[in-house]
Amino acid sequence: MGVFSEHSCICMNRTEMGVQLITNTTAVLRWTCCLCTVGQVVHTLPKGKSIFGVTSLDNEIFLLRLKERHQVEVYDVITYRLQRRLTVPNASKFSFTDMTSCEHHHCLYIGDHIADCVHRLGEHGAGTQWPVNDVPIGLSVNAAHNVIVTCQVVRKIKEFSSHGDLLRELTLPDGVINPWHTVQSRSGQFIVCHGVRGDSIHRVCMISADGRHIVHSHGGHWGKDIGQYYVPSHLAVGDNECVYVADANNRRVTLLSPTLNYIRQVMSSDKVKWRPLRLYLDVQRRRLYVASFEQKHTSGRVVAFSV
Repeated sequence: MGVFSEHSCICMNRTEMGVQLITNTTAVLRWTCCLCTVGQVVHTLPKGKSIFGVTSLDNEIFLLRLKERHQVEVYDVITYRLQRRLTVPNASKFSFTDMTSCEHHHCLYIGDHIADCVHRLGEHGAGTQWPVNDVPIGLSVNAAHNVIVTCQVVRKIKEFSSHGDLLRELTLPDGVINPWHTVQSRSGQFIVCHGVRGDSIHRVCMISADGRHIVHSHGGHWGKDIGQYYVPSHLAVGDNECVYVADANNRRVTLLSPTLNYIRQVMSSDKVKWRPLRLYLDVQRRRLYVASFEQKHTSGRVVAFSV
């Protein structure tokens, strides 16, 4: 975020200063848009079996239900009415872990922890799959339209092309234990959330583009206080680089700045009693979709928040 120095002010004429002031003000407003009041509930999609992924393509919302015959429910983004259901070809029973989408390739990606693979599904149901050779827990798509796969047990990030070519894999730094989800920023750095029940440290970390160093972090020892997490399970990043964190066992969604400083709670436990597991941010419509589950994982639903 730009600031004026005494030297730069002297060198500018009044017109230049006016243009610079407008530019800086615009930048400040884009960042501080995150400081609005707590997100308001816009709509709650129907309750059903547990949901392990939510995303959108064009004018449709896609929900990944954990069923014996794996299905993706498709809803209209305006009316929130169910349009159709898609079956994932060749999927194992009860094996889904996460789902993301790619507007460029116009497809869905779904993680399968039994087959250790990623399913690539067209919006109308045609599908293929490719191996990860480790358990794929979290999925995201980066600016290059490649798939970022988080492999929890081996503490690795793997980057694949849309058709499953392994482009690179990185081992996460020491201290990043049991990672859930990774999102790559436009600058190339990785934002990772990690920590499962039994771990002492539960954090969100920004990691250098080469995967070697922790640049920023938020969190520490698990807990319920502001600045603490208890199973931070999923992330979403806005076009202003602010980070939404699903804090599953604390039943809240936290908003962080681009450098992982605390801003506010988007979804607090006193408003939503269920546990948030997956997130999707529709930047264009300013909607945050939160997939949450009941204590026993038997039921799930998605709540749309304005942000």
